[in-house]
Amino acid sequence: MGANVDVDVDVLVVGAGAAGLALGVDLARRGVRALVVERADGLFPGSRGKGIQPRTMEVFDDLGVAGAVRAAGGPYPARMIWQDGKRLGEQAMWDETRPQEGSPFHEPWMVPQWRTQEVLFARLTELGGRVAFGRELVGITQDGEGVTAGFADGAPVRARYAVAADGGRSTVRRLLGIGMTGETVDPDPVLVADVRITGLDRDHWHVFPPAGGEGFLALCPLAGTEDFQLSAQTTQGGPAIDLSLEGLRSLIATRSHLDPGDLTEVRWASDFRPRAALADRFRAGRVLIAGDAAHVHSPAGGQGLNTGVQDAYNLGWKLAAVLSGAAPEALLGTYEEERRPVAAEVLGLSTRIHRGEARRGAATRQLGLGYRGSSLAVETRTALPAEALRAGDRAPDGAWGEARLFDAFRGPHWTLLVVGEAPAAQLPGVRTVRIPSYGAYGDGVFLVRPDGYVGWAGPTAEGLAPYAAGAGVGVG
Repeated sequence: MGANVDVDVDVLVVGAGAAGLALGVDLARRGVRALVVERADGLFPGSRGKGIQPRTMEVFDDLGVAGAVRAAGGPYPARMIWQDGKRLGEQAMWDETRPQEGSPFHEPWMVPQWRTQEVLFARLTELGGRVAFGRELVGITQDGEGVTAGFADGAPVRARYAVAADGGRSTVRRLLGIGMTGETVDPDPVLVADVRITGLDRDHWHVFPPAGGEGFLALCPLAGTEDFQLSAQTTQGGPAIDLSLEGLRSLIATRSHLDPGDLTEVRWASDFRPRAALADRFRAGRVLIAGDAAHVHSPAGGQGLNTGVQDAYNLGWKLAAVLSGAAPEALLGTYEEERRPVAAEVLGLSTRIHRGEARRGAATRQLGLGYRGSSLAVETRTALPAEALRAGDRAPDGAWGEARLFDAFRGPHWTLLVVGEAPAAQLPGVRTVRIPSYGAYGDGVFLVRPDGYVGWAGPTAEGLAPYAAGAGVGVG
């Protein structure tokens, strides 16, 4: 693929979390020679990022894993508030939404992070992709033709590009000297664990508010498993956090009506200090960063894993287009241009939700995020109403004969959509779909990117060809 460069792989992905695996899947379906490396000996074992937002489900639908992800989880239960061993009443976790024609997925879906990563790993393997476990990266250098990664054990790997998806404490980011700018969202540490517990129903997310100087305790039944996710806030400067079975038994006995013996097993446990931080840049030469390596969130609102997967979705098609020679190398510059502002916006939302300043509403579903300010968003129509779909926006779904527009968009290709009274249009090598007038779009010609956003829009196809040449259109 691409120029004759002496490399082991075209893309080295560091980190087999959700972002790294999603990127691996996207590259594999495009025929890109990629290798995912992971420091640990296996996939992440915990539930931490358990909320899959509607926009991410659309990404998963395109990557061929939406069915497996849906089957692995379930909807969020209402929260049950407890006090002194009595139920005070229910609270909805999310603002209620209804299905819309342009959005086939309308509610967050709960899937433990470990299970989401298992699904992505299985899909990557199915597509012929690879993950090398037990490979700890210790050095990275680059030149004009590629990147060389050194490991604690085993031979180095030479790649044309590398992507750091190795988490909030990213080794690659540190080696590149890329700083993180941010703040502590809450000074009090939080512990999270996957546990087996008796004495509570699985129809509610059980919340025990702070009382007597103690922090909150929450026990959420994890859809698709027999586990509960335990989360609790501790006091800054207080006793050391004890993540053992006995330590967590003592915690639930202190903060709830449950007996210590009701907690029967600890399957995974960790602690962290809620923080929001954004990498100062998302690229250094031939190395790009994604996921938690690029942005660290409070878990409130369920945004972190989703934003990382969408980083990967933005980057995959661009790497493939550049590697094939169909697009200039400058296309990779649009990754940071598009994703860093989105990450900053989502970070702000997560922090406001954590502090009780915003609700888990429409913004958390991420369907409204887009790239109108991007150099890849070219809008040639004029006098549009304020609510009109524009270049840079997410391309909505809708009926298309007996199928759906998302059926036409699905796959690693661009789609030329001609709507209503717009004159016929075509681009060499690009699938063209013609539909009657549809209010979600308005009449016109729309070039839909491989990641499901409108790249170019106009009343006719006039001026479309130069855009296509610069964006690598036609590469599938």
